[in-house]
Amino acid sequence: MKCIKALRASKDIEVGEIKRVDDKTANNMVGNYWAYVAKSEWKKETRKSKLVTEKVNDQPTEQVEKKPYKKGQRSEKHKNK
Repeated sequence: MKCIKALRASKDIEVGEIKRVDDKTANNMVGNYWAYVAKSEWKKETRKSKLVTEKVNDQPTEQVEKKPYKKGQRSEKHKNK
């Protein structure tokens, strides 16, 4: 597989469009209209980078204090069950 980039525009293709095609097709297409490019350029164009946006809330969160229980003990909430 080869990556090729359009050098000239036509009715179906825009300038700078990058395609990934098999070796035979690429060999036939490269010339006045197409040129070889690195696979990394093709990856940059086809794969969108994931932007991680973290939203920070101004409201403080309530933290509940948890106590570890020993084996056989129940919490105060569940003592009557």
